[in-house]
Amino acid sequence: MAQAAHKNSLDMIERLIGFDTVSKRSNLELIAFVEDWLRGHGVASERIVSADGRKANLWATLGDANAGGGVILSGHSDVVPVDGQDWSSDPFRAVVRDGRLYGRGSCDMKSFLAIALAMVPDFLKHPLRAPVHFAISYDEEVGCLGVRPMLQHIAARLNAPALAIIGEPTNMQVVNAHKSIHVHETSVEGLEAHSSATHKGVSAIMAAAKMIAFLDGMGAEMRQRGDASGRFDPPYDSVQVGEIAGGEAVNIIPRHCRFAWEYRTLPGSDEAEILRRFREYAEEEVLPPMRRVSDSAAIETEVIADVPAFSAGENSPAEALALRLSGGNRSHAVAYASEAGLFENAGISAVVCGPGDIMQAHRPDEFIALEQVAACELFLQRLLEHLRA
Repeated sequence: MAQAAHKNSLDMIERLIGFDTVSKRSNLELIAFVEDWLRGHGVASERIVSADGRKANLWATLGDANAGGGVILSGHSDVVPVDGQDWSSDPFRAVVRDGRLYGRGSCDMKSFLAIALAMVPDFLKHPLRAPVHFAISYDEEVGCLGVRPMLQHIAARLNAPALAIIGEPTNMQVVNAHKSIHVHETSVEGLEAHSSATHKGVSAIMAAAKMIAFLDGMGAEMRQRGDASGRFDPPYDSVQVGEIAGGEAVNIIPRHCRFAWEYRTLPGSDEAEILRRFREYAEEEVLPPMRRVSDSAAIETEVIADVPAFSAGENSPAEALALRLSGGNRSHAVAYASEAGLFENAGISAVVCGPGDIMQAHRPDEFIALEQVAACELFLQRLLEHLRA
């Protein structure tokens, strides 16, 4: 019989969902709430504030903060927008019905943070042989921006934590590998002219179309290369264009066009290849004929987000512990990205394991099944038993 979720966890999930922490907004109210919650239980915390002061990471330790080793419970506080989505209830108010808890961030990934915070009193009841660290970051959804200065903060400590569990939604299955994600925006500057005089103008949209077709061709090539490991779905490096805008009227040769695109690579792939080849094509094939008409023609590509692929090291202590706590007998690979690769690159053994189904993330009426809340509670209770002195 499945374990029932505890009211303390559900109450904490409701509190965290109530903070509108869409990435374009501040997360400081949520951070202040968590600080107060921890302070009320005698736990000190540290803010690592963003350069503009509008956002902050939070770092806190249960147990001996000066002790080495220990386990990081890591999660992000930001959520994706709800604009244009058809929700059946207020996305920033938790609603429970039919065995599910609905709300923005319920799956991705406030529930993991909330369950861990709700268990703080339980962790404090017992002396721990190794500390538990909370790492709450900002701006994961726009490129894992906040966790980078937090990792610098962790690296400056004399006694680094041993491993990290990133609580992204995996249905409480252990994930030891995921793809990278690289997001770019390409801006094209052409030359306006009357649409009847195509020889006197430079169409930014037509130039963009050539580059998009080139990306599509690279995507087909990556599909042919496939995935030698046989672990990923889809089983190849993927390329896609998500946004495009340009032009003023059908009878004006458009001067401006921009498009946003991304690619996701398998662990072990050359993560720079697609961008390098794209830039070479733009500079060598697309731009020269544009410049023959207008010296001011230009193509610029900006890196928006760059998150490395993740592959747990051989005999990974994080993977071994997570399998033990979850009761699983094998690890999985996923196509989405997380902060795990950044932890691993910083020398901290990492694994991804958290409640909820990634297929519910970013959607209207996002939800987490209550049985997943209960499963995460059991996972963290086992962690407590593992760390008890």
